[in-house]
Amino acid sequence: MIDLASLPFDLDAMLAGLRPWIECESPTWDAAAVNRMLALAARDMAIAGATVETIAGRRGFGGCVRARFPHPRQGQPGILIAGHMDTVHPVGTLEKLPWRREGGKCYGPGILDMKGGNYAALEAIRQLQRAAVATPLPVTVLFTPDEEVGTPSTRDVIEAEAARNKYVLVPEPAFRNAGVTTGRYAIARFNLEAAGKPSHAGATLSAGRSAIREMARQIIAIDAMTSDDCTFSVGVVHGGQWVNCVASSCRGEALSMAKRQADLDRGVERMLALSGTTDDVTFTVTRGVTRPVWEPDAGTMVLYEKARTVAATIGLDLIHGSSGGGSDGNFTGAMGIPTLDSLGVRGADYHTLNEHIEVDSLIERGRLMAGLLASLD
Repeated sequence: MIDLASLPFDLDAMLAGLRPWIECESPTWDAAAVNRMLALAARDMAIAGATVETIAGRRGFGGCVRARFPHPRQGQPGILIAGHMDTVHPVGTLEKLPWRREGGKCYGPGILDMKGGNYAALEAIRQLQRAAVATPLPVTVLFTPDEEVGTPSTRDVIEAEAARNKYVLVPEPAFRNAGVTTGRYAIARFNLEAAGKPSHAGATLSAGRSAIREMARQIIAIDAMTSDDCTFSVGVVHGGQWVNCVASSCRGEALSMAKRQADLDRGVERMLALSGTTDDVTFTVTRGVTRPVWEPDAGTMVLYEKARTVAATIGLDLIHGSSGGGSDGNFTGAMGIPTLDSLGVRGADYHTLNEHIEVDSLIERGRLMAGLLASLD
């Protein structure tokens, strides 16, 4: 096995290269912003010698960037590195969460979820190139634009690319800040809509039927459905237009998560059963995008053991486990393709204004990725 410690990863250089990625804000719903980020990544990968293709977006989302690195076995099943470049942070977040390094931490929108891991993976490829270490298998990188909203526009692209490969590596944030993910819970999203009857909120209040009131009642009912087997939560609500009008419409979005597919299926049935009419207000639940449960199989566990062996050479005790919170690894793992997730950097507070990484993990996880790329066959 290659001496990973000999690869001259340079922390300052990695931070300098990562900074433009972080300062290119890329919220999912801003397709132009996501495409600017994808273009930055495409440029870096082209400089590294990859053949880069842009796949046009659809349904209002940004596109994808696929990079294939030179290899004598190009076209044969190899390794797919799959990551997303969209974030939950709207444009303007940099004013509240600017790029900054404070001791052993570095802050910025999307730095942990998951631009830092994506960048470390690319640096691993570059380090192997500089050391003239040939990977046994061809390497493809696929960066996508819509993971944070359930991957509604690119699931087919991810699954098609994964099917062409032998392994899938996903640089999402490190599992429990130390390890890797070998399975993920099933997730379903739901669209909620309440339709009531308008009236003047002052003069004829009793004549109206409030959609907001019905939505509030249903939110309490949905939250109460949570159990150890399946969780339910409402995270988005929009309702009403004028304070002096009884609201005739209210919309929301809900999320359900379960460790087992059967539990999620039962949860879906319970959510859909909430649809109906009460006191002249109609409440409708429709199913949104779903991530299937990914349960670790023999192929994934063999892949994990290889990663654990690599990690031991750089002094890491690589733990593993199944995780809540979806990723595109749900799709590839559920397909039965050996998948290792959470290969990205360590840090905390992603999806918040305190999102940060532990800077030394850029090199640590870069070495881990390099070792995997150099040893998988």
